[in-house]
Amino acid sequence: MKSNRTESDSIGEIDIDDNALWGASTQRAIENFPISTRRFSDDFISSLALIKRYAAEVNLELKLIDKKIADSIVQAATDVYEGKFSKHFPVDIFQTGSGTSTNMNMNEVVASVANLESGGTLGTWDPVHPNDHVNMGQSSNDVMPSALHIAALIKIKTNLLPSLAMLHKSLQNKSEQFKEHLKIGRTHLMDALPITLGQEFSGWARQIELCIKWISSSSSSLGEVAIGGTAVGTGVGAHPNFSKLLCKKLSKHLDIEFIAASNSFEALSSHNAAVYVSGSLKTLAVALTRIADDIRLLASGPRLGFAEIELPALQPGSSIMPGKVNPVIPEMVTQVATQVIANDTAIAAAGKSGHLELNTQLPVIASNLLESINLLSNASKIFSEQCIDGITAFEDRLGENIKMSLAMATALVPKIGYERAAGIAKMAHASGKSVRDIALEENLVSESELDKILDLKTLVNIK
Repeated sequence: MKSNRTESDSIGEIDIDDNALWGASTQRAIENFPISTRRFSDDFISSLALIKRYAAEVNLELKLIDKKIADSIVQAATDVYEGKFSKHFPVDIFQTGSGTSTNMNMNEVVASVANLESGGTLGTWDPVHPNDHVNMGQSSNDVMPSALHIAALIKIKTNLLPSLAMLHKSLQNKSEQFKEHLKIGRTHLMDALPITLGQEFSGWARQIELCIKWISSSSSSLGEVAIGGTAVGTGVGAHPNFSKLLCKKLSKHLDIEFIAASNSFEALSSHNAAVYVSGSLKTLAVALTRIADDIRLLASGPRLGFAEIELPALQPGSSIMPGKVNPVIPEMVTQVATQVIANDTAIAAAGKSGHLELNTQLPVIASNLLESINLLSNASKIFSEQCIDGITAFEDRLGENIKMSLAMATALVPKIGYERAAGIAKMAHASGKSVRDIALEENLVSESELDKILDLKTLVNIK
């Protein structure tokens, strides 16, 4: 049978599960916000714990806190940072707009762990108090956006950018592998002039290369953190050197540069850096959709579609049609992209919310931004490893498509003019013959000259 303890706060008394490491503030949030199954990610919780750890160290250096208390906070926050108490962060994403409930959840858990390790009792907050000690020099208004910046920048640098680099390399490798695989190009989904399969892959590789550049550029804005601004940006309650020293410790620990925001009023009242980064993630989602959809088209068939490339067969594609194999990885990628685009819309809507000195939709911004980073990181890696790397080409199909393309008449225009070339294309289409065959039948140019005009390597600009 579950047993409870009773705690009190400024609102009154409340019952809490004896096994819970949180306190009254967290319990009220649990009861007030039974909204969804969404919680702050482990990445965010770890970043928030890291702030608490180094805040205690800085306050000790500034002689604002007792060494024994500081040391116990450092150890407890480190344990939380390492994921040892992840089940004790149950507060819903949809909560107070500043994220105060989750900040207090962290303060209470760290204080509880510190007190238990010091021989104290849950709920007594002795010797470590969640507000007076763990939250010293901080406000939810500056801590929570700082934790978001830290978590997002870590995930971008350690997960997303390496995954994109892998995908870019895979596409480049295929571009080189298929550099002499001639095929017909298509515009408006209709036959156009010839290109090589390698050139097609090179365009996809360049899209990812540019996305890497844009994400790297936008994410640098996350290096500015709001810490030190406290409640409204004035820094009341924090030592003047608190933010500088804290950022120095965070930078050293993570090997990523963090600095206090040049204007704390902006850092608290807006989350435009997150909106900016989300925009670059949306651009990546758009690029991935284009690439994945193009690959699905080129692999369609295998007999009655484009059937120019073949994807790795990963799993049966139908519960009713034997032997059917679907492009499951590209389909996963496009679904991830759809979610990321939706997340960006939510982030933009949340970014414009709040009034005066505070944005009041930090939790939903944090949840969606970190989800987008994680989704894109995982999808890009899987796309590279389980799809792109295993693509092969149907060379015979590629060559046959070029031979019968009516767009080859375009190469005749400089010699015979647009109108006559259009007539050749029309005759070829009606007869089922190639443009080359009709041009020879009509004696428009000699066979040797026609060979030069329709030379594929010249047309696709292969040196």
